[in-house]
Amino acid sequence: MKKATAKHLIERYFRQLTEGCGNGDCTNTFCASCLDFQPVDNNAAAVRALELYKINAKLCDHPPPNDGAHPDGGANGIHSALTRSDSEMSAREDYKEVHYLTEHTVYNIMDACEVTGDFSPMIRVIGRIFSNADALVHSFRKGRVFGKDRRGSRLSGDEETEAGEDEKTLTAAEEEEGSGAFAAAAAEAEPSREDSVPLRLGPFDVSVDIDAVRRVYDKLLSNELTEAAFLNALVYLTPNLELDLTYLDVYDTDPNYLNIFIIVMENRNLHSPEYLEVAMPVFCKAMSKLPLPGLARLTRLWSRYTGAQIRRMMETFQQLITFTVITNEYDSDNLVNDDEAVVAAVKCLKLVFYANVLAGDLDVGHNEEEDEELESSELTLQELLGEERTHRKGPRVDLLEKELGVRTLDCRTPLVPFEDFVNEPLNEVVEMDKDFTFFKVDSESKFSFQSCPFILNAVTKNQGLYYDNRIRMYSERRITALYSMVQGQQHNPYLRLKVRRDHIIDDALVRLEMISMENPSDLKKQLFVEFEGEQGVDEGGVSKEFFQLVLEEIFNIDIGMFTYDDDTKLFWFNPSSLENEAQYTLIGIVLGLAIYNNCILDVHFPMVVYRKLMGKKGTHLDLADSHPVLYQSLTQLLEYDGNVEEDMMLTFQISQTDLFGEPTTYDLREDGEKIPVTNENRKEFVCLYAEYTLNTSVERQFRAFKRGFHMVTNESPLKYLFRPEEVELLICGSRNLDFEALEETTEYDGGYSKDCQIIKDFWETVHLFGVEQKRLFLQFTTGTDRAPVGGLGKLKMIIAKNGPDTDRLPTSHTCFNALLLPEYSTKEKLKERLLKAITYAKGFGML
Repeated sequence: MKKATAKHLIERYFRQLTEGCGNGDCTNTFCASCLDFQPVDNNAAAVRALELYKINAKLCDHPPPNDGAHPDGGANGIHSALTRSDSEMSAREDYKEVHYLTEHTVYNIMDACEVTGDFSPMIRVIGRIFSNADALVHSFRKGRVFGKDRRGSRLSGDEETEAGEDEKTLTAAEEEEGSGAFAAAAAEAEPSREDSVPLRLGPFDVSVDIDAVRRVYDKLLSNELTEAAFLNALVYLTPNLELDLTYLDVYDTDPNYLNIFIIVMENRNLHSPEYLEVAMPVFCKAMSKLPLPGLARLTRLWSRYTGAQIRRMMETFQQLITFTVITNEYDSDNLVNDDEAVVAAVKCLKLVFYANVLAGDLDVGHNEEEDEELESSELTLQELLGEERTHRKGPRVDLLEKELGVRTLDCRTPLVPFEDFVNEPLNEVVEMDKDFTFFKVDSESKFSFQSCPFILNAVTKNQGLYYDNRIRMYSERRITALYSMVQGQQHNPYLRLKVRRDHIIDDALVRLEMISMENPSDLKKQLFVEFEGEQGVDEGGVSKEFFQLVLEEIFNIDIGMFTYDDDTKLFWFNPSSLENEAQYTLIGIVLGLAIYNNCILDVHFPMVVYRKLMGKKGTHLDLADSHPVLYQSLTQLLEYDGNVEEDMMLTFQISQTDLFGEPTTYDLREDGEKIPVTNENRKEFVCLYAEYTLNTSVERQFRAFKRGFHMVTNESPLKYLFRPEEVELLICGSRNLDFEALEETTEYDGGYSKDCQIIKDFWETVHLFGVEQKRLFLQFTTGTDRAPVGGLGKLKMIIAKNGPDTDRLPTSHTCFNALLLPEYSTKEKLKERLLKAITYAKGFGML
């Protein structure tokens, strides 16, 4: 600011300290009109006025009643050097000496512009400051505290953080403008470097005053004339940011460089078409060039924002991605992975995503101990051949996730739902075969959207998992062929299971147990199932039936491996089961093989099972769906207003019923029978009760189950790409049966078309089926009664003509989701034949 302006502001602070603003209800502690103000003499007021100017202290909205010179100006050197008001002065100023902005400066300039009706001075200042990186770094800084803080103690070295320079400092020329005793007082008031201490900041705080920035935007963006100035300034600013971060390591030199991105992102108009088309793509590229510590610091800052503020930033980046995708055309030669604007926006959206995770309901504890896998010291054949198996690289480690010390799995309830971060237009143009290659092989030079799985829907991620599974299958097949050449004997390139329908569990258990002990990698071969004494080549359909029969028998209540809740319709591990661990390992392998071979299973587990499979322990909150009655009781205990000890008479010993109906007791703590549950320790009781129910009591069974599951999926990107609810969707499919969507995607063969009368009759008949009949129809046609990931619209069913009118029943090829339908003469005959086929179909070869 010009010298005259600085001098005028100091004089206003002086008058405020000595005369007040005249407002009897003033709450400004720096004003003499405030009831809490401690009176000072004129000499002390002169010194204090200079200090208030330097820290940009609050000036009352009402100016002091005497706008002229202080009557006692001679002794104190406070003269009426300025006789103009701020607005009169500002209207004639060009503000070329405004090198950075404060909230106070903006208000003064805007007030002057509003008086004259000429906003060009403000527009020029915005254009100059917001287009200059150094000016933005120093703008809207938090003030500094001199000497001792208000509590009277100096900040320790560990507590101090670099807050940057003071927002306002007087130049030597400005100090010389002061006259007489005031200049002397100002010199005495100037603190030494040893006495100046930055404002107290936490370890992840920043030096920019975000609240002030928001107020300034509210003020400036309410005027249409200033909006274009921000856009033009950002266009000029962003290329320099990218160059600075790419070649100069400016963040390492000055961490306050982050202020630029904080200030720009507070602009609520960034989602407008003008910004999306011109400024935001380059700005996102610059932001993505921040080093990892800067990205983490920005993420932590945003995690303190409200849900509405996080959503606003999320929508800004999402709209940029969508805008770019729909205005461009992509194909196998022009991949969306190569679009710098989309890639940069996704990387920036990743910061908002993790901020959303950090801001949500976190459970960073309660992690299952990972089973250590012993690596063999023997060289494998592929190593002897000098080959690398890319899928053995194991789970991805997200560097930002590691820096933040949090995982997506740790967040139970984010501020913004995870689903809102999925961008459907992007999912439609991603070439997953190419993206998978970038993800597994060429991640150093090519961007893969699987490195930001939050933006992909379950269907797209399932495609990536499918490619990973198929490549591993082909790899195992190739390795088997190499072994055959080396050893001179034929090895089976597939995982073949030959089972008897009446002894399916015993046969499957023995075979899979032998494979898991002798060569677990065989589990990663393509599965082929053969039922003894039955014809049928397994191209997917026989495997589906095998899985279904295994599950029906293992989940039989009479066996006692699992308990069933009639209210929730869910199964849980029976802590009193007499079955050995091999049985639970088998069911784990079956679930892993189903994912690996892209089969849908009719499994009914609570969500906590999938959370535990992903590495989390069950907690009190998980009881809500697995043990709802117990959850309700424990919640009432936590919320009880009375005396828990006297009214409920509970102890830390609990009782349960075993497999034979006999009561058993368990001490949650040592000598639990002697420890009463009180208002003080009831939270501990609830936590221990949940720990026992979900973890301790079923530890043996679940460990075996998890081991079997990981035998198949341990090298898969499953854990990296999918959340627990998505894993359930992979295994169980969707429970929403939209037959309208199925009709839209069904194809016809053998002379049928959608316009044939029998096809019209067929769909009218099927749409009138009840839910159970629709499930039977899906089971008959596809081998499972569930919709695949993405719904029935993703199921490619074929209806083929199977001859003229006949009494034969419809048949199907479940391997190909094909229904062979004779051309029945009437709609009634069609319905009767179809219902009989789907109701009594069991086994292979029925006609």
